[in-house]
Amino acid sequence: MSQPIVEKAAGPPKISDESPDDGEKRKREYKDFGHDDVPKATHAHVDMSREAQRRLEIFGPNNLEQEEQNPFLQFLSFMWNPFSWVMEVAAFVAIALSNGEHRAPDWQVFAGITTLLLVNASIGFYEERGAGNALKALMDSLAPKAKVKRDGSWVEIESAMLVPGDMIAFKIGDIVPADCRLTESINVSIDQAALTGESLPVSKKEGDQCFSGSTCKQGEAEGVVISTGVNTFFGRAASLVGLDDDTTGHLQKILAQIGSFCVLTIGIFVVAEIFVLYAGFRWSYRSGLDNILVLLIGGIPIAMPTVLSVTLAVGAQQLASYKAIVTRITAIEELASVTILCSDKTGTLTTNKPTIDRSTIKTYAAFSADDVILLAAYASRTENQGSIDAAVVGALGDMGRARAGIKLLDFKPFNPLDRRTEITYREEASGRLKRVTKGMVGIVIELCTRSKIDEIENRLEADVEEIASRGLRTVAVAYEELEGEDAHAEGNGFELVGLLTIFDPPREDTKQTIEDALAFGVKVKMITGDQLSIAKETGRRIGLGDHMYPSRVFKDGPPPCSQFNSLDEMIMNADGFSGVFPEHKSEIVKRLQGLGHLCAMTGDGANDAPALSRANVGIAVQGATDAARGAADIVLTEPGLSTIVHAIRGSRVIFQRMRNYSIYACAVTIRIVVCFAILVFSYKFQFPPFMVLIIALLNDVTVMTLSVDCVLPSTTPDSWDSAEIFAYAVAYGIYLTLSTVVLVIVILESDFFQRKFHVSLNSPPGQIDHNDKQLHTIVYLQVAIISQALIFVTRSHGSFFMERPSYALMGAFCVAQLVSSMIAGFANWGFTSIQKISGGWIGIVWVWNIIWFIPLDGIKFAMKATVIKCLRDRHHMATAAATRALAGGGVPMIRCPPRVASIHESLYSNRTSFIRRAARKVGFGQKVRVNAEELQRFGNIQTRYTSQTLARHPSEKLGEYCR
Repeated sequence: MSQPIVEKAAGPPKISDESPDDGEKRKREYKDFGHDDVPKATHAHVDMSREAQRRLEIFGPNNLEQEEQNPFLQFLSFMWNPFSWVMEVAAFVAIALSNGEHRAPDWQVFAGITTLLLVNASIGFYEERGAGNALKALMDSLAPKAKVKRDGSWVEIESAMLVPGDMIAFKIGDIVPADCRLTESINVSIDQAALTGESLPVSKKEGDQCFSGSTCKQGEAEGVVISTGVNTFFGRAASLVGLDDDTTGHLQKILAQIGSFCVLTIGIFVVAEIFVLYAGFRWSYRSGLDNILVLLIGGIPIAMPTVLSVTLAVGAQQLASYKAIVTRITAIEELASVTILCSDKTGTLTTNKPTIDRSTIKTYAAFSADDVILLAAYASRTENQGSIDAAVVGALGDMGRARAGIKLLDFKPFNPLDRRTEITYREEASGRLKRVTKGMVGIVIELCTRSKIDEIENRLEADVEEIASRGLRTVAVAYEELEGEDAHAEGNGFELVGLLTIFDPPREDTKQTIEDALAFGVKVKMITGDQLSIAKETGRRIGLGDHMYPSRVFKDGPPPCSQFNSLDEMIMNADGFSGVFPEHKSEIVKRLQGLGHLCAMTGDGANDAPALSRANVGIAVQGATDAARGAADIVLTEPGLSTIVHAIRGSRVIFQRMRNYSIYACAVTIRIVVCFAILVFSYKFQFPPFMVLIIALLNDVTVMTLSVDCVLPSTTPDSWDSAEIFAYAVAYGIYLTLSTVVLVIVILESDFFQRKFHVSLNSPPGQIDHNDKQLHTIVYLQVAIISQALIFVTRSHGSFFMERPSYALMGAFCVAQLVSSMIAGFANWGFTSIQKISGGWIGIVWVWNIIWFIPLDGIKFAMKATVIKCLRDRHHMATAAATRALAGGGVPMIRCPPRVASIHESLYSNRTSFIRRAARKVGFGQKVRVNAEELQRFGNIQTRYTSQTLARHPSEKLGEYCR
């Protein structure tokens, strides 16, 4: 890279005292500011509590400038996708190409299409913006914090409030909040992969510079901030290379497939109509154009991008109510497809609060379990407690009992050398001096001179082995009495009182949650760094099972005598693994994916980030480090496995809403296009385009409520399958087409309705005009009612009446049908060739639709038992074959990295970007690749630039700034 390009790419604005003409001088200046010549960095010699606000005004907040999307452009984006383009073409045809034959342009259709587009965009804009803003507020709560020294003490503030001159501290797992130069460094190792692409962490020592966005992998350090926000190395590089990616997710892909399906269907019948109407029927230009408009307007599910994106937006907000914040939009769909959940033990399956297990306390001599706990509590701290002291004192129920009835004379806290605590006290009731000790079994037993008899020793050995086999931690308790008043005198010898067993208890809901996960088809595997015996005991207590294996199997493979032929088979059948390191987590995920499973992985530390990134869904648990949060797809704000399972259930509800609507929309496309094409081919039926617009408008308003519909989650993992969607759509669409065509045939070819129900049309029976205006109204009402009613069939797994819809959906449906019936009963719109019909015809249409609606469930069940079953069997066979091929070749199948979207798929990206914008606001998922050699040079320029900026804005007590 040439010198001028380096300055332009990484440096701040040109500093005035540099000579732009002398390239050699510029190089020497950079060299003079090299690392070896920089004095020890110090924080600003001013009162930063007052100075910080001033510098914040000078340098701005410590975050990247986020370009807020213009609300008007966001509104227009709902009309910028292939579905809308077809409608816009139809509007153009209505206003520009419908001239001629002494007829004015079709202003009514043009106005109707425009209204449809605006209503669709308005609803989508309102729902998505509201949900998106709520999601941003939730993500702001995850904004990274920084530990900074203000007023001589360390406090935690939001990273955005840091200013140059602040003294900051960070440790393992933290993301460096701003560019800084280290003043203290204790075994620090920094991962700069997000900046330089280096695969290995870089060691840093005092005087070295650390850059914003890098992750502390080891040690802890203090440093002085030299640049913040857009002036950091990351900020400068990001402003040049940009952060937007053109990647495609499942939603974009399915939108592209459905869009292709609808456009292809419409295209086939439009071409057919052109040939039949113009070449065959010799229709005039304008008459044929009206029929083509019917197909264009009625065949495109204009609301689909809006409905699906709003469903995701509202769904992401609903997941947040389960304390799961989504940072990657496609994670909602992938979480619905997860088949295996690899969960941490400590804090997720368990409470992470050591507890005394009363049922396993071992007592000796004449002491009871309560006596053992009370004496152990005497030998415990009541303030500044460790985890064991807290567990022992907590077992009393009342902390005051730990010092009740005794007078403390001497206390020896736990230390790594003695590995025990000891208290000497006076018993107030008897006035005698006593001493109690608790600690490691081996250490305490050596002190118990009064317990060294064979019977006690044999029993003790058996008890210790039993407890150890169950993976429980053991604390021995012993006591002795003292003669006289000297609290430091020797006692009469310790006597063993009992053994306390301590374990990390499962959460109250863990067992039920695991059962719920299994009911959803998700197998839970426990991944822990604890010992094998502890893992097995925990597995038994929570109902997970005790088929646990140590981490050495990843290196050595299955033992020779085991039932498993390969490591993959062992991993698949295991209930969990113990002694696991972060690299083992990645190995587990990789091999499970290689077996064809979609895997979710939990984590909390910086070293978990690779596994979280590799998993199909990475989940950062409550209290996770910034590095883990940045790598995760979902961030939990509440502990426990139940939060994850609730999120899985919620994601499946969201998925079902999107799938239900996709089937419905494709079915309506088939239903409109095929139906009116058949009618025009058979009877030269010229349905008015404006009435198709009315149907589409009422449909759109109704289906928008699907984003909050009450649907049942599937009991098996979900996945998008366009073949299933199209198969259902064709079946439903053809059936609904028949319902309309048969009605028209009965009306035109017989006098059944006129004779039985005493109704009439403008034309007499037997001589009915195929384009009778009242016939148009009848067809409109029949199509409007049964098309919307289809949603109640597609939204249910079983019979439609077994699953209650949401009040919003039911209310919208009722209102839409009331409007449709009123239009049929009162509208005399000459411009659109319809005329009001009698109440008798309205009743006939309603009864006709009810009769045809009832068998729709039968079609659904028949499709499930035949076509859908064949499609799924074929898919499972293909997956199994691919898995065997991968296993044989030894190449594991991992989650595909984001691929560049095809031009077709990228057209829908504006409907999937609202969460990405919110995530980037708090710094998730940002990466920049820069030449590592530029880091040092840029750091030196940064320091000079910041110093000169402060020199131009001096404070009253501005001392020497960091150099």
